Amino acid sequence: MAPNPLHLGVALDGAGWHPAAWREPGSRPADLFGPAYWTDLVAVAERGLLDFVTIEDSLAVPGARHEAGEDRVDRVRARLDAHLIAARVAPVTRHIGLVPTVTTTHTEPFHVSAALATLDYTSRGRAGWQARVSATAAEAAHFGRRELRELTAAELAEAVASGVFPDTVRDLFAEAADFTEVVRRLWDSWEDDAEIRDVATRRFIDRGKLHYIDFESRFFAVRGPSITPRPPQGQPVVTALAHAPLIYEFAARSADLVFVTPTRAAGPRPILDQVAAAATAVGRAGEPLRVYADIVVFLDTPAATGPQRLARLNEAAGAEFRSDAGIFAGSADELADLLAEWSGQGVDGFRLRPGVAVDDLTAVTERLVPALQRRGLFRTGYPGGSLRALLGLPGTVPNRYATA
Repeated sequence: MAPNPLHLGVALDGAGWHPAAWREPGSRPADLFGPAYWTDLVAVAERGLLDFVTIEDSLAVPGARHEAGEDRVDRVRARLDAHLIAARVAPVTRHIGLVPTVTTTHTEPFHVSAALATLDYTSRGRAGWQARVSATAAEAAHFGRRELRELTAAELAEAVASGVFPDTVRDLFAEAADFTEVVRRLWDSWEDDAEIRDVATRRFIDRGKLHYIDFESRFFAVRGPSITPRPPQGQPVVTALAHAPLIYEFAARSADLVFVTPTRAAGPRPILDQVAAAATAVGRAGEPLRVYADIVVFLDTPAATGPQRLARLNEAAGAEFRSDAGIFAGSADELADLLAEWSGQGVDGFRLRPGVAVDDLTAVTERLVPALQRRGLFRTGYPGGSLRALLGLPGTVPNRYATA
């Protein structure tokens, strides 16, 4: 195997990332909201020895923001809770990391901290989290506690291009950074050996090894400690999806791993430079921020080539598929070449978005992974251990509150 083998994850989103994916013959639309669909998908990913699955979620109805015809009924317009999907999948998997998306807006960090710590226990050290803000007025209206002025499509495009965001958006990411910090501190609020479980002395815990976090900011005031013991990983893996310098800075402050979206034409180098600049700007120290490139994939299958499948899906949707991430349509060998090339440019790993969940995830497992293995670029078995260890992150994270 190569000295630096590829890290490979997959992003699951309903029937797939193409809006017409649910209409494909193998997509199982009747099963989308049943447990077997999700356990089957993650089993396929684990059979392919992938590092992790992320599970998409949002407080908004699925669909592209600012998309015309938001009430159209030819799309999947519902979703299950990502964290609860991960909780269902955890007991029936053994090695693959489970990374649900959880919003940092309209939720409470105390609840999220306990929920993710519980997932780390039920998965035996394989939990992660994709932190996401909820920036739309419709999402705020679900809760009625505050109003958000939503950027228009033109304003959003200009902000991403210029890197200059209005204060309302900057506040959302400042809140997200505080939220993530509270979650991390609550994970540390129990020392690793705080549980005594001594029946003879009638002491279940050593109260001296539980700590108040006493976090205060303009967004949160949380005393702690958590009601859940420190997770098996100490600090489950924190991830974020980022498209602009403001969000790269959030990831550099708060995350272990950032998903980025280079285009096929430009490649990852410009974004890698921006992420490095963001890490310097926020003074990140210690472990470097891992950078994973997102790619939407439509792979060749026995029935049709990737380009043929994408063309058929576009025809069914009545529009050309567009994505924030680069789009690949072709053979597994061609995709393996692309991953090797981008890895050589400094990308730490990849998160593939299956255009059609069932078909393309199967092709990743049965065609792409063997193509990478033939090149010596991918493992032939799981090494065992936590998700942090699988990703090459430090397996032991010191507890900030532990006493000598």
